[in-house]
Amino acid sequence: MNNSYHTLAQPTEGFYKEKGSKFLAFAFPVLSEEEVKQSLEKLRQEYSDARHHCYAYILGVNQEHYRAYDDGEPNNSAGTPILNQIRSFGLSNVLVVVIRYFGGTKLGISGLVSAYKSAAQEALEQGEIIEKVLQSRVVIEYPYAQTSRVKQLIQQFNMEIISQDFAEACQARLSFATTDLEILKVTLEDEPLLLYKF
Repeated sequence: MNNSYHTLAQPTEGFYKEKGSKFLAFAFPVLSEEEVKQSLEKLRQEYSDARHHCYAYILGVNQEHYRAYDDGEPNNSAGTPILNQIRSFGLSNVLVVVIRYFGGTKLGISGLVSAYKSAAQEALEQGEIIEKVLQSRVVIEYPYAQTSRVKQLIQQFNMEIISQDFAEACQARLSFATTDLEILKVTLEDEPLLLYKF
């Protein structure tokens, strides 16, 4: 089992033109199918006049969740070439959408495969590829008097603060390296004033 994966640092764009058809490519780092849906919905609204919104994504540290979608193009002529580009870059937690504006000339299956592949490749080549360590999340509830102790834990485990709420009972949503999960569990069990859930 891998503890890290490669993904994009930020969203990128690419462009490809073939026989009058324009292919606009958009690549996004994503962490869930919900994020995939949000990105697709945004593009569908912004480019509602386009004929096809084809896409592929890969999720999971071991690339275990993936999907390719042709959106009306012939089977495997759009989504699969996009998916294969994500794989060839060795990426995960990435969505690539290629939007086609038809130029009046049919490209044929091989022409479509080449165009969707090239557009996806163009978008991915523009991106900065980074390595990310597999993350887990924990929610800690604590009395305000324990704030300094929680800050120590955040530093000790190099945690990222997702959100914090300083009310009567304070709460912190935190992200940390999955490799530290067992040690953190043991540490929190020895902290009677900190309520937690993973």
